[in-house]
Amino acid sequence: MSEAPGAPTASAPARALWRDVLTLTKPGITALIVMVAIAGYFLALPSHIDYTRLGLLVLTGGLASAGSAMLNHYFDRDVDGGMKRTQSRPLPGARIAHSSGVLLGGTGLLAFGVGGAYVWLNPLTALSIALGGLTYVVVYTIVMKRRTNWNIVVGGFAGSAPALAGSAAAVGSWTVPVLAFALLVFLWTPPHFWSLALMLRDDYRRVGLPMLPKMDDPGYSGRVVVVSTALLLPASLLLDWVAPFAWPVAVAVVAASVVYLLLAIPLWKRFDKPVALRAFIGSGPYLLAVIVVLIVNFWLSALGVRPF
Repeated sequence: MSEAPGAPTASAPARALWRDVLTLTKPGITALIVMVAIAGYFLALPSHIDYTRLGLLVLTGGLASAGSAMLNHYFDRDVDGGMKRTQSRPLPGARIAHSSGVLLGGTGLLAFGVGGAYVWLNPLTALSIALGGLTYVVVYTIVMKRRTNWNIVVGGFAGSAPALAGSAAAVGSWTVPVLAFALLVFLWTPPHFWSLALMLRDDYRRVGLPMLPKMDDPGYSGRVVVVSTALLLPASLLLDWVAPFAWPVAVAVVAASVVYLLLAIPLWKRFDKPVALRAFIGSGPYLLAVIVVLIVNFWLSALGVRPF
């Protein structure tokens, strides 16, 4: 007998569970982390592209990032339940019954990512991945997030570490251009997150998380976002200076920083949600654009396009 239209199937709970597990890995953030690592690989300018090593970098870095995200969900499950933006996540929403499984799964993925990088790539790649994961889980999530508004500043190193991993996987060391790129990613993280926190400051105040430079002064926090965004301009010029960029890439890196700054400047005088939303939405495409042009630079250099 066929099932009635719209009747639930036996596999529906399984599909829902897998969707929740995928949510726990923060696929958007994990994808961005992997792309930063890929950009670091190409920016290191290896003599040739070893696609096996590049694939192993993506695999190990992606697993470690997914595991770190799961651990972040686990340790933040109490405050997530008190915020409108996060209260429907799998753990506070009680869709995953055993949170200990998330703890074990996240730890296992992080350990497998670091261990796999050590065995298949090299110790420096493994160290880079481990530094990123431990910064995000221990330094940011466990130690600093609930205690100080410096949390996202220090925790921003977690986003820089994948660039170092990419360089280590490509050439076995951290090159100067990749260190400059890592600095740019580090400086990008605070204005990216503070723009979001300005929109959600009532949520963060409700659960007692100090996620802005001054939780009780959004005007001050908005101006700090503008200043921190402006720091990306000298960081871009530094990257242009130390990296062997084809001239179109050098121009594109600075131009992207200028466009992002223009989106953030209105926060100097206005800090309402629409203005903060524009700054936040602009931050993601900015970093993505920088990543893309860094990868393109490898191929332009191979074609003989002159450096800037």
